[in-house]
Amino acid sequence: MGFSLNFMITFQLAFLLSFFLLRSTPLSIITNKEALISFKSQLVVQQLPNPLSTWDENISPCNWSRVSCNENRRRVIGLNLSGLKMTGSITPYLSNLSFLRSLELQNNQLSGNLPPHLGNLFRLRTLNLSFNSIVGVISPNISRCQSLRELDLTQNKISGNIPHEIGLLTHLQVLNLASNQLSGDISSSLANISSLVHLNLGTNRLSGPIPPDLARLTNLKFLDLSINHLSGTVPPSIYNMSSLTFLALASNDLLGELPGDVAITLPNLLVFNFCINNFTGTIPWSLHNHTRIKMIRMAHNLLHGSIPPGLGNLPNLEFYNIEFNRIVGGFDFLELLTNNTRLNFLAFDNNLLHGEIPKSIGNLSKALTILNMGGNDIHGAIPPSIGELRSLQLLSLSKSSVSGEIPSEIGQLKELRVLGLADAMLSGKIPDSLGNLEMLTKIDLSKNKLVGNIPKSFGNFQSLISMDFSDNNLNGSIPTEIFNLPHLRIGNCKSLEILSLARNMFLGPIPDSLASVRALETLDLSSNQLSGEIPLGFQNLHSLQLLNLSFNNLEGRIPRNGVFEHPSKVHLESNRNLCSLSCNNPRDRGRKSSILYIMISASAAASLCFLIGFLWYKRRGKKTVKDSFEPLKAEPQMVSYNELRIATDDFKEENLVGFGSFGFVYRGVLQGAAVAVKVLDTRVAKSRKSFLAECAALRHVRHRNVVKLMTVFEY
Repeated sequence: MGFSLNFMITFQLAFLLSFFLLRSTPLSIITNKEALISFKSQLVVQQLPNPLSTWDENISPCNWSRVSCNENRRRVIGLNLSGLKMTGSITPYLSNLSFLRSLELQNNQLSGNLPPHLGNLFRLRTLNLSFNSIVGVISPNISRCQSLRELDLTQNKISGNIPHEIGLLTHLQVLNLASNQLSGDISSSLANISSLVHLNLGTNRLSGPIPPDLARLTNLKFLDLSINHLSGTVPPSIYNMSSLTFLALASNDLLGELPGDVAITLPNLLVFNFCINNFTGTIPWSLHNHTRIKMIRMAHNLLHGSIPPGLGNLPNLEFYNIEFNRIVGGFDFLELLTNNTRLNFLAFDNNLLHGEIPKSIGNLSKALTILNMGGNDIHGAIPPSIGELRSLQLLSLSKSSVSGEIPSEIGQLKELRVLGLADAMLSGKIPDSLGNLEMLTKIDLSKNKLVGNIPKSFGNFQSLISMDFSDNNLNGSIPTEIFNLPHLRIGNCKSLEILSLARNMFLGPIPDSLASVRALETLDLSSNQLSGEIPLGFQNLHSLQLLNLSFNNLEGRIPRNGVFEHPSKVHLESNRNLCSLSCNNPRDRGRKSSILYIMISASAAASLCFLIGFLWYKRRGKKTVKDSFEPLKAEPQMVSYNELRIATDDFKEENLVGFGSFGFVYRGVLQGAAVAVKVLDTRVAKSRKSFLAECAALRHVRHRNVVKLMTVFEY
């Protein structure tokens, strides 16, 4: 009897448990469905067709797009909504997906805070929210996701400190918090994550020293702490992390000498990026003997000494950048680099190197895309063999002593985007072959001794953004052909932003077609011998921030609209035949658009205006002011226009202290004294008469609160 009773009780309990499980299974999947529907209600999907259109409440979420379930289809274990261009926020209800193992929402436009409830997903192994616009802080609750293998929050707007509790995620292998707004110190607790293989904290606002305890991460292969505010020296223990293949500490405030044997203590190193710091000493010799190295970056430091031997022993080298240091020696190392067939980036500009470029430079890697060697004492000619580097996209020899003619072989570099040959000693004509560089976006040949015309072949440029030929001896007219070629006219090119032909000997009119360059921001044709009228179309260049046509022989009426409404953006001085309004009056033909005078600053502008007005009112009935400068010609102080431009920093808007109906007043420093420079707009009726009256009044006034008239000139 006792046995039967026990059997019955056991059977009933088993029945009740089975009944409960049968009832709870649908309830669990229903809970998952409700959480996902709640999430969907907060999302707007830009991608078409919309993958979330399959999320029908009447069917199981296991049949929905981008949703994964376990084998018995009773629980949601994976959600991948990456790359759907979604907007919206992350609902806290996702924490109800208690069996979730993978949550991938990267490459969207999600915003809002990172819900702390995600810490309830204790089975979660992958959490990837990278490349969104999520804000707020990282909740310490994230430490409850004890199964996490990958945590990627890259490229968001997350702020605050890195929570100390992240160190409790002992199974974590990938921690990527790069490109956020994190601040504070790097927590030493990260050293407790012994399983960590990839650690990226770059591009944040982290400060303080690098924790020496990070060296305890014996499995770490990738360490990126670049673009922060880290300071102090690199702990010696970091150089003993033998598992590292990638080490980047660039763009910080780190200092100290680099150990010469760094590539021996880091035998697996492939990438070494220490640029933009304050490191001293010499280039580590062991890096040039490390045959596996792919990238060496030490630019913008305080390194000295010569380039160590061995560069020819690096068959895998792809990137070598030591620019902006104090490296000395010649250019013989370039001949060693001919063995590096994978090299695509080479920069050693702005050092103390000297000598001639080897004639064999054309034997460098045919994969080379960047060659930056300016800012050194390079003398002699540019070797014609440079035209063999057919993959080049940037070539710079600027700020050197390179001389001779520009080799026509440069025109063979069809992939070239940037050509920098400025501030050198180049002579001769600009080769027609440069017009073959159709992909060029920037060309700078300024500050040389070039002669002749601009080649008409330059009309072939299709993507030009900046052209600077200033400070040469170029002559002839500005060729209209380069603006009127049928397949590409610079006049129709919407990309050109900077054009400078200043300080040459160009003749003839300004091409009207220049007014069609809608994106033009800077146009400098000053100090030439250009003639004719200012194209009226310049009024329609709404992006124009600087128009300098000064020191030419232009004539006719000055346009009044567009950029011409902002005197600080326009420079027309020393064009004696320009006039503001009507050009019929002979007395007006030599008149400039503005008259300037200088006063030593001694009081606020308000006091000055009040006193001038009062004195003029008091005197206006007693004295007739003649329309001439005769009363002011008694030994005036001579001030050139260039001195005024320097004194006011080129009449920048930052120095504009006031304006009125007749002109503008700029502050400046002239010959060590603070001055105020007034620019008179003669387009305004009676401005000249009022100006002369003001000068006459100031000339006889002496008061501690009134500025003294220093001089007056018409330019």
